[in-house]
Amino acid sequence: MNMIELTEQSFEPTICNGIVLIDWWAPWCGPCRAFAPVYEAAQARHPDVTFAKVNTEAERSLAAAAGIRSIPTLMAFRDGVLLFEQAGMLPGEAIDELLRRVRAIDMDEVKRRVGGTAA
Repeated sequence: MNMIELTEQSFEPTICNGIVLIDWWAPWCGPCRAFAPVYEAAQARHPDVTFAKVNTEAERSLAAAAGIRSIPTLMAFRDGVLLFEQAGMLPGEAIDELLRRVRAIDMDEVKRRVGGTAA
């Protein structure tokens, strides 16, 4: 599966569809460039997850709306609910563990707790 480049228009529909991992980055960011191969390798190990990137330079209003203050920042959504957010690079093993935990979450319970509706 190809890496998805998110825009302000595609962000909301994308995050509402299953498990989505988002890398917030910029072309000038050295740590972002160093993290890219780790992120891409994780994508190959997790074909059931949507891997996306947001270029914070090209999508400044989206980055501002998401409260991005440092890059790279990694976010994990499941069914439109933000479950994880962390600035900085993660090793591949940490991404694998994060996705294992995201898969294990009872989303009906999460939606009840945040006032949404259970499916």
